[in-house]
Amino acid sequence: MFVIIGFVIVIGAIVGGYLLEQGNLLVLLQPAELIIIGGAAFGTIFIANPMHTVVAMLKGVLGALKGSKYNKAFYLEQLKLLNDIFVYARKNGMAKLESDLDEPSKSPVFQKYPKFLSDHHALDFFCDTVRMAISGGVGHMELDQLMELDIEVQHHEGGEPVAALTTVADSLPGLGIVAAVLGVVITMGALGGPPEEIGHKVAAALVGTFLGILLCYGFLGPLASNMGKLNEAHGQYMNVLRQGILASIKGTAPSLAVEFARRAIPTNVRPSFKETETAIKGGGAAPAAQAA
Repeated sequence: MFVIIGFVIVIGAIVGGYLLEQGNLLVLLQPAELIIIGGAAFGTIFIANPMHTVVAMLKGVLGALKGSKYNKAFYLEQLKLLNDIFVYARKNGMAKLESDLDEPSKSPVFQKYPKFLSDHHALDFFCDTVRMAISGGVGHMELDQLMELDIEVQHHEGGEPVAALTTVADSLPGLGIVAAVLGVVITMGALGGPPEEIGHKVAAALVGTFLGILLCYGFLGPLASNMGKLNEAHGQYMNVLRQGILASIKGTAPSLAVEFARRAIPTNVRPSFKETETAIKGGGAAPAAQAA
């Protein structure tokens, strides 16, 4: 939502300032310049990236437009999930939990948290790590290294679409110059014609440079930065799961393991101890979601 608001502010400020200077908006409407810049930029995406990165970039853009899901209500739900699983494992034994990890979609514990089930990165991370702990023969240090390695790989993969979009954004001013040069070439061919026609073609050429710079620094560059922050937020979330899992497999009580996870949450979205306790006991997640 904030991304869309930002886009509106950028457009409003530029158009508003242009109109205050008695500018003619029709001059800025140059479909040919948009085709040259936009089409060339779109082509560079396929030249520079494999298809899975292109798809991830499109998903990342949609995710940035929707806004971050990593708010206080989200983390309260995750803490409640961790508490339920840790308590379930302590009451029923690790052998019983292993069957739930094999088919989490059929588990009565996991079924209460459809958002977690839909996040295959977090689900696989959690289930694979706990399954390794149950199998035995793996120490706490080794499990922690496995989780750290998994988080690092996911963070690197999440950074690929960000880098791809950043590269496209950086290329836009140059592509704007290409469009402007083509406009100048057309203008040179019109020399000797009416001054109004020449002026229109020069204006069209300059609009190409304007669009390239605006799309870079006003839209795609900030959008790539937003995607990068979402990738960082995902890494922070995975670290929260990591701290909770590590505390639990060391034999820590469920409530204390959840507290380890809570302390790993960034402070701007971290639920308080009381909010967490209330949510775990039941009925506290809805008010927190409204507050967030």
